[in-house]
Amino acid sequence: MTRASRLVIAILAVALAGCSSSLADGPDVQATVSVAGAATLRDAGAFVLDVREPDEWATGHIPGATLIPLGELSARLGEVPADRTIVVICRSGNRSAQGREILKAAGYAAVTSVSGGMTDWVATGLPVE
Repeated sequence: MTRASRLVIAILAVALAGCSSSLADGPDVQATVSVAGAATLRDAGAFVLDVREPDEWATGHIPGATLIPLGELSARLGEVPADRTIVVICRSGNRSAQGREILKAAGYAAVTSVSGGMTDWVATGLPVE
């Protein structure tokens, strides 16, 4: 292999390393995030999964979120994209942690749960529809 070939390979390796999306980096996703962290992930393209019940959802939810109640999550995994970071939220953070564990057990790599849930989201003044 020539010196020029090694240089081209090194440049390509560096370029490819820089192309990896932070949304696909499962190991770098924390188990829980604050509502501010969740908002940042959402703004970066994460899939927001609300695992509350429909009556809770109706009182207000994160714009762009998808509702799949926790009791239905295992049966509806096909509705959750595997190629994006998943931000799971509920009212206070308990059910979202359970939802995170269901997704992790199903092979989803980049999953986090929102600490404080919608209670903290609303209290912080983040958008709700």
